[in-house]
Amino acid sequence: MPLLLWIILFAAFGGIASAAFAIVFLWIPERQSARILPHFVSFATGALLGAALLALLPDAMRGAGPAGAHRIGLTLVLGLGVFFVIEKLVLWWHAHAHNGSASAGSCPQHADEAAHGHSHAGHGHVHDRDHASGVLVLVGDSVHNALDGVLIAAAFLSNVPLGLVTTFAVAAHEIPHRVGDFAILVQAGLSRQRALVLNLATGLASILGAVGAYFGLRGALGALPYALAFAAAGFLYIAVAGLIPGLHRRADPFTSGVQVLLISAGVAVIAGAEALVGG
Repeated sequence: MPLLLWIILFAAFGGIASAAFAIVFLWIPERQSARILPHFVSFATGALLGAALLALLPDAMRGAGPAGAHRIGLTLVLGLGVFFVIEKLVLWWHAHAHNGSASAGSCPQHADEAAHGHSHAGHGHVHDRDHASGVLVLVGDSVHNALDGVLIAAAFLSNVPLGLVTTFAVAAHEIPHRVGDFAILVQAGLSRQRALVLNLATGLASILGAVGAYFGLRGALGALPYALAFAAAGFLYIAVAGLIPGLHRRADPFTSGVQVLLISAGVAVIAGAEALVGG
C-alpha cells in the first residue's frame, strides 16, 4: 500500500473514528460514563507518555545520530514551548469570548431590563456564552486535529510501525476529549445529530494536516528526526500539562491506585506494540 494512503487512512482513524467511538458514551447513563471516562484519561496518559518516550523520541535520536542529540533536545524544549503558547492562546481566546458576552450585560438597556426583572436577558447572555464556547470547541478541535495529523504523518515517514503506535496514542487521548467536546456543543444549542456531524467534520483537519506534512517532510527528510522530537514534545505536554492535573483532583488511595495501574497499562500497551510491530 502506498505510504500516503497509509497516512490518510490512519490520520482519518485518529481524527474521525475516535470521535465516532466517543459517541458510544452518549448511550451510557451519565452516572456510569462519569465513572468510566476518568479511566480512559488515565490509560490515555500512559499511552501518550509511552509513545513519546519509548517510540517517538528514541526514533528521533536514532535518526539524528550522536551529533544531533543536542539539537533533538533543543527541539524538545521548543516543542514544549510551542504547545504552551498554543494552549495560552486558546485559553485567552476563550476568556475573551466569555468576557465579551458578559460585558454586554453592562450596557444601560440590559441594566434597565435587569432592574425590571427581565430575566430573559440573562438567559440570552448565557446562551451567547454557550454559543461562543461551541464555536471555540470547533475551531480548537480543527487546529488540534491538524497537529495530530502532522504528528501521525511524521511518524509514518519514519516507519510504518511507529506510525501505528503514534496513531493508537492519538486515538486513546482523543476519545475522552471528544466526549467532553460533544457535550459542550449540545449545551451550545446544537442538536445531537448536528453536534455529531460537526465533531466528525473537525476530524477532517487531521487528514489535511497529515497530507501537508507528508509533502512537506518528504522533501526534507533531514528534518524528520526533529519533527518526531516535536511530536514527542506534544505528547508529553498533553499528558503532563493537560491530563495529569485532572487526575490529581481525586487523591483517595483507591482511585490513585487505579490511576497508577491504568497509566502503567497505557505505557505497557505502547511498549508491547512497539516491540511487536518494531521487532
